Amino acid sequence: MSHHWFDDPVSDLDDVVLAAARGRQSQLTKPPGSLGRLEDFGVVLAAMQGTQQPRVDHVWITVFAGDHGVTAEGVSAFPQVVTAEMVRNFARGGAAISVLAREWNARLEVVNVGTVQPLEDLPGVLDARVGSGTANFVHGPAMTVAQLHDALIAGRDAAERAAIGGAHLFVGGEMGIGNTTSAVAVACSLLGLPAAQLAGPGTGLDAVGVVRKALVIERALAQHRSDQPLVALQRLGGFEIAALAGAYLRCGQLGVPALVDGFIATVAALVAVRLQPQLAAWLFYAHCSAEPGHRRLLDALDVKPLLDMGMRLGEGSGAAVAMPILRAAAALHARMATFTEAGVSQT
Repeated sequence: MSHHWFDDPVSDLDDVVLAAARGRQSQLTKPPGSLGRLEDFGVVLAAMQGTQQPRVDHVWITVFAGDHGVTAEGVSAFPQVVTAEMVRNFARGGAAISVLAREWNARLEVVNVGTVQPLEDLPGVLDARVGSGTANFVHGPAMTVAQLHDALIAGRDAAERAAIGGAHLFVGGEMGIGNTTSAVAVACSLLGLPAAQLAGPGTGLDAVGVVRKALVIERALAQHRSDQPLVALQRLGGFEIAALAGAYLRCGQLGVPALVDGFIATVAALVAVRLQPQLAAWLFYAHCSAEPGHRRLLDALDVKPLLDMGMRLGEGSGAAVAMPILRAAAALHARMATFTEAGVSQT
C-alpha cells in the first residue's frame, strides 16, 4: 500500500516544557489544584506551543459544507437545499458561527466540499467541491476512494492555512443536511454498535423519524460495515466529515491544537484518532451535544468535554462557545504571578 500524507507522523508535545509547566502551576499564587481543569489545559497548551506563555488569541475556524445522498431516504427534518442556503447565510454573516467568530475576533472561512448545486462566488467561501453531494449509501458506497482523498486534502489545506495564518487554535465546523445520519453510520461501523444506540433527532426528527433513520443506517451497515477508519469513512461518511478528519490530522502533524465541536466533528475526530492514535494529544473536545449518541462517543474516546449546554447546532458553534475557556486557561498559566514574584508566603 502506498504512503499518503496522512500517514506522516503527528508532532510530539514538548516533554521538557510539559514538566516545567507542571512545576510552574505548583508555584502560582493559588492553592494547588484550585483552578481545576483550567490548570490541566494551561499545562497542555504550554507543552503544545512550547512556551510557558501559551496564547489562544488567534483562532481559525473552518466550516466544511457538503450534501448527502441519503437524504433521499427521508432522514432529515430539513430539505437538502438548506445546505447551500446556509452557506450563503455564513457568507452574509447571519449564522451562529458567523456571530461568534466576529465576537471573538476569530478568522472564519467556509469550504464547500460538496453541495449538490455549485454555488456562485461568495465572500469567505472557498470552492473545493469533490462531488455533487455523496451517493446514497443505502445503494452503494457514499464516495469513491478518489473523492475520499480529495475531501481529506480539503481539510489538510485548511489546517495549513490556519498554521500559516499563525493560529493558536483550530476549530472545525460542518454544515450538511443529513450529516448526523452519515456520522452515526461511521461511528457505528467503527465502534461495532447498532444504529439504534447512536441515532438521534438531528435537526428535529420525531420518535418515528428517529426509528426510520436507524433502520436506514442498519441497511447501510449490513452492506458496508468496516472497522477500518478510512474504509468506513469512504463507504458511509460525508465529504465534510472527511474534510474535518483531514484537518485534525494535519493539525496534529503541524502542532496546531484543535478544538473539536459536536457530534459530527467528534465522529471525524474518532476516524482521525483511529488512523493516528498519537493525534489524541492535540485535540480538545468542546462540549457534549444534545444528540443522544455524543456521550457514548466521548466515552469511547475516553475524553471529557469542556461544556455540557444542550447544544446541537453544529457549524463549530459549540467550539466557539467553549473557546474562551481555553483562552482563560492560557492567560492564567502565562500571566499569574508565582509566590516568589508576588512575595506571598506559601506556608
